[in-house]
Amino acid sequence: NITDLTLTLMIFPLLIPVMLFITYKIKRDNPNEKILFKQKRLGKNGKPFSCYKFQTMHENSDSLLQEYLKTHPEEIEYYETYHKYLNDPRVTKVGHFLRRSSLDELPQLFNIFRGDMSFIGPRPYMLNEKEKIGQEIETILTAKPGITGLWQVSGRSDVDFHSRVELDIWYIRNWNLWMDLVILIKTVKTVLFKDGAK
Repeated sequence: NITDLTLTLMIFPLLIPVMLFITYKIKRDNPNEKILFKQKRLGKNGKPFSCYKFQTMHENSDSLLQEYLKTHPEEIEYYETYHKYLNDPRVTKVGHFLRRSSLDELPQLFNIFRGDMSFIGPRPYMLNEKEKIGQEIETILTAKPGITGLWQVSGRSDVDFHSRVELDIWYIRNWNLWMDLVILIKTVKTVLFKDGAK
């Protein structure tokens, strides 16, 4: 929408130096790694789209994960609850910093330009999470996914998957402009102090 595009056009020039520095760090630490990572996510009305992030994982991530899980089976149970690993062996050194600071999500500004995402909205869920969301998927898919949202300022990594879904449902059903403003302010605080980030 117009608000998303206006905000993006306002802050994008300010973020260019930051994005160039991140690009330099990724290539310096891992010369053979790609700069951007893209993954199919569920968009509004269920339309899949390519969600962009800075690359935070090693190229041979799948084999690294399989070896790690053989000796750390407790991580499988953790993933079932939070849909992420407590100590992910696939993440690079610079990737840990990008994830903790949420700077890995800056390329999603391009998703806003493309009309796939908004600044604020429900999580951009993965395609294979559709079934686990259950009956509430219809509500989730009525809104564009957001770079940030109620889930991100409510604990992020400390919030389990079902609680994230409930937060997204509550946000969609109770949306108002004031709520978006509060979420935006809290997002800045969350990123600066890395609250709940892993």
